[in-house]
Amino acid sequence: MSTMAISHGNAAAYGLLALPLAFVALPMYVNVPHLYATQYAVPLSLLGMVLLLTRLIDAVTDPFIGRFSDWLYAKSMQAVVVAALIFSAALGISFAALFNPPSWDQPSVYAAWVAVCVTACHLCYSVLCILHQAWVTRLGGSALQQSRVLAWREGAGLWGVVLAAMLPLWLGWTLNAVLLAALLLLGVLSWRFAWRHQPTVATVSGEVSPSQNSQAFGLLAPFRKKQFSKLLLIFVVNGIASAVPASLVLFFVEDQIRVTPSHVPLFLGAYFLSGALSLPLWLMAIKRFDLPRAWLFGMVLAVISFIGVSQLGAGDEWAYLAICVASGTALGADLVVPGAMLNGLIDRWGQRGRAEGVYLGWWNLASKFNLALAAGLSLPLLSWWGYSPGTQDANGLQALSLAYGLFPCALKLLAAVLLLLFWRASAKSEATNLSPTPTRSPS
Repeated sequence: MSTMAISHGNAAAYGLLALPLAFVALPMYVNVPHLYATQYAVPLSLLGMVLLLTRLIDAVTDPFIGRFSDWLYAKSMQAVVVAALIFSAALGISFAALFNPPSWDQPSVYAAWVAVCVTACHLCYSVLCILHQAWVTRLGGSALQQSRVLAWREGAGLWGVVLAAMLPLWLGWTLNAVLLAALLLLGVLSWRFAWRHQPTVATVSGEVSPSQNSQAFGLLAPFRKKQFSKLLLIFVVNGIASAVPASLVLFFVEDQIRVTPSHVPLFLGAYFLSGALSLPLWLMAIKRFDLPRAWLFGMVLAVISFIGVSQLGAGDEWAYLAICVASGTALGADLVVPGAMLNGLIDRWGQRGRAEGVYLGWWNLASKFNLALAAGLSLPLLSWWGYSPGTQDANGLQALSLAYGLFPCALKLLAAVLLLLFWRASAKSEATNLSPTPTRSPS
């Protein structure tokens, strides 16, 4: 396999598509529950089950989308770009429909509308994400180079999240949908520019036997690698810890901190902007230490910064803003390190240019599984515990604080312990493999 160092300009051009993808992801996971619960009176229990079902459907399709990605790349890069344009158009249409529903009298009809539109958004979003992620995986390179390219991509994504947090309040959802369509087109064209000026995408050298090809493209092939399963478990636990606050943040800010809706985007913007600005610091940490230790530092920082959020109450805007900045800084490690570790394993196992799409499909399935559990379980549980949006019941607010603050910290600590065990086991395995094989002296 050939590898060429990618320039910062090409990395930035490649990463630009992540901006509109993040621009659509944040509203789907944060604004949709709040919008349909407060403006269209959809019960939290019904809404939570709908979101759980749609996200599980979305998640199980990802390994198949991964195979579709591998098939497109095997045809040509031009086929990948054409597919990206088609799914970008479909994503823009379904996103506009989701946030501009027709008028109905029954909340159950709105719930059905959410199910259809969210499923369509998820399908298009998943295809674009996996195609986009697979390109940089095929480039290969060292852990530091992979981290740099991922930093450009995730940095663009964070700027997209900042825009998604700010613009709906200023522009409204209709203009937001128009802006999304324009950004998706620009992102795909920019990615095509990067491809035209970075032609050395990894290709498989030599002949591939039928058995190798079957193993490479089998849906369950990644789970034959124990290290992949272990890394995926860490990613899932850590991801749930981040997904629960994302699903509850609007409820927490409005009912616990009690700020006006116009101030909510400022907290979200501070969180994601801190994550974007922290990326160079995490690249320095990766260069100074290594990928697992940098990720571990990020997890510890997240717990330290977020542990006190459950003690906040009405009027604690500045304290909450400081927590947003600190936890946003920790977010940078979550964005760069796990993907770089996965790409390193794919490269080490000789699957780059063969089956990276299948690995990324399972990886994205796990990410969406986290979000599905966060929304599908936390919202009905909060309703069962006595919390309802807009009320000031003491028991309900206490349940909201525990779910938003302490539960994610416990999961982060569990993920840190699993990562530490994974890191030590991997280091021990590598040391064993590098040890010389003892030879027996002739008797």
